[in-house]
Amino acid sequence: MAYDYVLYEIDGSVATIWHNRPEQRNAENSQLLDELNDAVVRAGADPQVRAVVFGGKGGHFSAGHDLKEGQVERQDFSPEQRWEYESRSYMDYCLNIFNLPKPTIARVDGACVAGGFMVANMCDMIVAADTAFFADPVLHTMGVSAVEVLVHPWVLGHRKAREFLFTGERLSAADALASGMVNRVVPVDQLDEAVATLANRVALAPPFATKVLKRSLNRTLEVQGFHAALNAHFDGHQLTHFSDEARRAKADGGFSKSIERHKVGTSVR
Repeated sequence: MAYDYVLYEIDGSVATIWHNRPEQRNAENSQLLDELNDAVVRAGADPQVRAVVFGGKGGHFSAGHDLKEGQVERQDFSPEQRWEYESRSYMDYCLNIFNLPKPTIARVDGACVAGGFMVANMCDMIVAADTAFFADPVLHTMGVSAVEVLVHPWVLGHRKAREFLFTGERLSAADALASGMVNRVVPVDQLDEAVATLANRVALAPPFATKVLKRSLNRTLEVQGFHAALNAHFDGHQLTHFSDEARRAKADGGFSKSIERHKVGTSVR
């Protein structure tokens, strides 16, 4: 696949997959997600690659789903059509990152919102710039029950996840570190160096043993109900797309205007 919205780079034994729509703050349209998934499969199949980094060009990891594309192309989807599209492009693609048999690192600066939050939190580790922030404002802005992949309680803990989701407020990098969701926070001008150092250190581990270890770590979550919980939320999430509340959010100036009305600062602590 030729990439228009993703950059795929190899440096030694580390592959970096970049969101590359900087003018749109790396909003994830359908093509970007298809390219991202192709790059994930490519990195997984390359024996040279021992670690994979996910990042965003232009100062933001990702502002989330491309809502403008969604309004044009999917606002009239039937429940069956929406379930099929979101099952593939959101749930399946995210789980492909989670199940990639190589260590993964999210390199986060700027905005890491909604769909971007899902992608980053499918990774094994997150290194964030001190200026980065995380948000899932979907409940307040769209009248829909959070994003499709409800990884939040697994990475933040239940109390923090509930506050984060029920308020729709931003979470700073420092507070994400304190919650255990982020591994390391560094000054933004040191982010590339910190990520490269970690990725290259991880890549030194023997690949087969690392693959087996990652499978064991993932299975630890599975036996606690990780996939069952994600699937249960996904199906419930589909229902809320067709609620009166979601219809009102669409009708009242569209999602973009709703997001502007509900913008909030960094106050989840």
